[in-house]
Amino acid sequence: MFWLPMAFLSALFAGITAILAKCGIRSTDSDVATALRTGVVLIFSWLMVLAAGSAGTISSLTVLSLVFLVLSGLSTGASWLCYFKALSLGDVNKVAAVDKSSTALTILLAMVFLGERSHPALRLLGTALLAIGVVLMVERRPGTRSGHRRWILFAAASALFAALTSILAKIGITGVESNLATAIRTGVVLVMAWAIVLGRGKLPLVKRVPRRELGFILLSGLSTGASWLCYYYAIQNGAVSVVVSVDKLSLVVTVLFSRLVLKERLEKVSLIGLGLMVLGTLVITFCG
Repeated sequence: MFWLPMAFLSALFAGITAILAKCGIRSTDSDVATALRTGVVLIFSWLMVLAAGSAGTISSLTVLSLVFLVLSGLSTGASWLCYFKALSLGDVNKVAAVDKSSTALTILLAMVFLGERSHPALRLLGTALLAIGVVLMVERRPGTRSGHRRWILFAAASALFAALTSILAKIGITGVESNLATAIRTGVVLVMAWAIVLGRGKLPLVKRVPRRELGFILLSGLSTGASWLCYYYAIQNGAVSVVVSVDKLSLVVTVLFSRLVLKERLEKVSLIGLGLMVLGTLVITFCG
């Protein structure tokens, strides 16, 4: 049963990734931070490829699979860039809540484009719970100015691109080992992230990243990689439905650590929203 603790570790590492990232972009440009951490994530993704022994299957990739994996990587990169921008502007617990709505978006897109319509009533119920939970989580505090809520646009874009990533990847990984697909997509993200840094003339900002913030940025990459490794082990050795459900609890971890580390507080209505999001996510998960 060692796979179960590994599933919880996956959720833990995924949950604290956002906290570490937030600590790393207090003064650091979000695009630069994304580019730096992606390099660390790429190393971990290839470690998973080596562990799975799938590196030798690269030559068997079809052109169609490669095209969709690249598109999926571009979508992943866009999601990460928007997510980091949202983190630089808003509270971690609220950004994470909106980003987690990608689960509902993925389900809806899969129903439309992939024909995945098993238990449609329960899927729609879970999606509705998630949507209501997100609205309650991001409910504005009295006295908060609307101009401070630009983060919602970036967080929503992050969720949308994350959902598109799943759909594109699903189409592109037919016959492709999942860890190899992840490594290829991460390589695309790395190229995209640095291209944006160069294209926007932000390369000089790399040298100006404070050492303390650089440490947090790299740790966020390590945390993402550690989450992937634990998740991979749990999936390989345990019950997939249980692992996926446990992994979704990373939102709770993020909210908890945002309170302990960043002193971000949730109002009662936001706590109710968090509960609805967890319930909706579990309903959707067990429908799969």
